[in-house]
Amino acid sequence: MNKCFASGELTVQPEWVDYNGHMNVGYYVVAFDKATDALLDHLGIGASYREECDASVFVLEAHLTYDREVMLGDGLRFSTQILDHDAKRMHVFHRMYHADEGYLAATNELMIMHIDLKTRRSSPFSKTVLERLQDLKRDHDALPKPDAAGRVIAIRRS
Repeated sequence: MNKCFASGELTVQPEWVDYNGHMNVGYYVVAFDKATDALLDHLGIGASYREECDASVFVLEAHLTYDREVMLGDGLRFSTQILDHDAKRMHVFHRMYHADEGYLAATNELMIMHIDLKTRRSSPFSKTVLERLQDLKRDHDALPKPDAAGRVIAIRRS
């Protein structure tokens, strides 16, 4: 396979646009959350999993880059790459593209933890979920690590 997971498409909504005429920073998180939902559904740990298993996932850390503006009505396309995982966590990298022009608009890197909702503590993924995650990670192993992954925010001094 050797390609990222296609994690959905959206359109920039009127309420997402700020006084600068482009998508507001907060709505990038909303849009990337929809891409995360698509990934979780694919892995079998989406909303129905929460209800059936009394377990879910929480985001522990998130990093966003804003690479190029998107405007009202622009179509967005998302791709997702699994960078790493262990028994309880997954390291995910999303890319947001302008659907028509194809440019990279933004990226979102997440560290996600599996949670037992009865105890509100971390817990291992089930064997089935872990196998799905391993299969997807194996597909992504041949992909290059994204340049923006693992970035540190800082003012660079010369």
